[in-house]
Amino acid sequence: MAALGKGDRDALAVLYRRHAPWLLLRLSQRCHDAGVVNEVVQDTFVAVWRGAARYRADGSVPAWIWGIGVRRLIDQFRAQKPATVPLVEEMSVEPSAEEQVLLGLEHSDLAAALQEINPELRAVVRATILDGLTAKEAARLLGIPVGTVKTRLMRARAALREELV
Repeated sequence: MAALGKGDRDALAVLYRRHAPWLLLRLSQRCHDAGVVNEVVQDTFVAVWRGAARYRADGSVPAWIWGIGVRRLIDQFRAQKPATVPLVEEMSVEPSAEEQVLLGLEHSDLAAALQEINPELRAVVRATILDGLTAKEAARLLGIPVGTVKTRLMRARAALREELV
């Protein structure tokens, strides 16, 4: 990562060879459109290249890359207009539950409820539930202890239940 932060293209190639295959696999489990997944992987490594100097080295490189990749995938879903999303009958592969949730999340009751809860709780929900990170990965991403992630997630679920009732 240090070499990458200094603009070493060979370091980027090594990083890409090590991490692109598993990133492609994990993103493919969340989105069945291979074109979108490939584009997201490429966008992720462009972001890694541009942001390497900002990498704090307080967490694992794969968790950092995953955080970037999953946010890029979510951005792709958000960019799609509902009218351009094909109907399930027209698709050869049914969209995953996650795709359906992410596409409908922005204007749902859940989105409104998320906006009402404490920002610290909202960040944990986004990292663990929406981005699919483990508690340990979320802790590294957010810079807080794993126990704090679990406590905030428990509090967030209770707050969301109250908002959604």
